[in-house]
Amino acid sequence: MPFQDHTHEATSPLAQAVAMRDSATLQMVEEAVRHRRVLMAFQPVVLAADPTRTAFWEGLARVLDETGRIIPARDFIHAVEETETGRLIDCIALEKGLAALARTPGLRLAVNMSARSIGYRRWRATLDRALARDASLGERLVLEITETSTMLMPEVVASFMADLQSRGIAFALDNFGAGYTALRHLKRFTFDVLKIDAQFVRGIDADADNQVLTRAIVEIARQFDMLTVAQKVERAAEAEMLRGLGVNCLQGHHFAAATTRPPWAEDTRAAG
Repeated sequence: MPFQDHTHEATSPLAQAVAMRDSATLQMVEEAVRHRRVLMAFQPVVLAADPTRTAFWEGLARVLDETGRIIPARDFIHAVEETETGRLIDCIALEKGLAALARTPGLRLAVNMSARSIGYRRWRATLDRALARDASLGERLVLEITETSTMLMPEVVASFMADLQSRGIAFALDNFGAGYTALRHLKRFTFDVLKIDAQFVRGIDADADNQVLTRAIVEIARQFDMLTVAQKVERAAEAEMLRGLGVNCLQGHHFAAATTRPPWAEDTRAAG
């Protein structure tokens, strides 16, 4: 059989168009971060037993293009994970999250970060400055680290968590089930919250396999004294099933979408 040259496939018009689009998106994100066109949207995490009560909020960084439109995170988040831009997004998210905590007594807020930001001096300086001004902020801050990110450097993450938990900061293991964490690794960590990945939540009311898996995750969390949160709950039937399986908290559009105008911001404007 004669040799077939497939190199043209990598440079096909479609491949070139995709590469150009991705490159343009990354440049747009880098410029937006450089000019601090980043804002926070906030989504409540409600108690499964009483969804009218909010356990805590999650702050989600939103990157804006030059017209003020949100650039979808799915279009760039994986590409910037290992870059300076990814670290700067983490810094801005932390800074804005800490500012919200400082302005709003009683607020408990989760902020996302990558394990790669642990050794980033600017990120740590942002945290240390805020805690130096008000050490009590740490008692209302939750840092979310994805399962995949955690397993890149488990020893570093475990040491980092022990250090900051001594200052009152809580930790959430985000997207549990999306990565490849061996269960034995959970013993080395001291996560306070375990967030169940959306793949187990979606359609769980009609999916017996996901019901079994989620029940097992809930039991694992109980063994390690972790609060469980089901993410991306979209329907009442999903919420009811998750409640029955013993999940502690629920988060998703069924309860509320992320908003840039959370209740405490409205209260602040009214008081002013």
